[in-house]
Amino acid sequence: MILPHWLENIAWLSLLMATVCALIVIIDVARRPQKMWIMNLVWPLTMLYGGVVGLWFYFAIGRQTSRRHMHHLHETGQEMPGKTRPFWQTVAIGTTHCGSGCTVADILAEWAAFVFPPLLAWFGYRALWRERIFSVWILDYLAALLVGVAFQYFAIVPMRKLPPGKGMWVAFKVDVLSLTAWQAGMYGWMAIVQFVIFHNSLATDTPAFWFMMQIGMLAGFVASFPANWCLIRSGIKEKM
Repeated sequence: MILPHWLENIAWLSLLMATVCALIVIIDVARRPQKMWIMNLVWPLTMLYGGVVGLWFYFAIGRQTSRRHMHHLHETGQEMPGKTRPFWQTVAIGTTHCGSGCTVADILAEWAAFVFPPLLAWFGYRALWRERIFSVWILDYLAALLVGVAFQYFAIVPMRKLPPGKGMWVAFKVDVLSLTAWQAGMYGWMAIVQFVIFHNSLATDTPAFWFMMQIGMLAGFVASFPANWCLIRSGIKEKM
């Protein structure tokens, strides 16, 4: 399928803007490291799909949890950001933390499936279904679960001071619901893209595919937000 030039141009522009935003945040967190070190990875990764909106959110909210800013608040006797910010902002930060693991995993899994197609046979392609996308989704989900649990582990263990084994189990329980909601939102959008809009002809090595994945990540964010709201409100998931 030959893609229209306007779509390719928009895709390249979106990917370029996301890259620039990620570089800006990488430079900023290098100068102003986050109190929780894993967030030094989360914020740049969020830019890959959040773009300009993600950049605004980082400068408006993310900088409040830098070590420099937290130290200033402590020295001046002011309340910490977690106690003063609106709850929706806390949930949004928690959702970006979830989404960053999914972003890394989805990028790696999509390219792995593209570069080494026989990999998909391990996940049912041709044996169980003829559509390769279903096997890609299984690979995406397993990779996202692995990376997502790791991201949760490095957030939960320092805050709760848990031993490694218990920390890993708690990270799994915390991450599985929000991650599943995120991936479901992304899969829903990508199913529309592949089966309805492009009739299963959009290749992984095209900028349009990754532009659609950016939108899919935003759909994942929206789908995962209520799950993170419930997890944080109930105390199951820590405030970031």
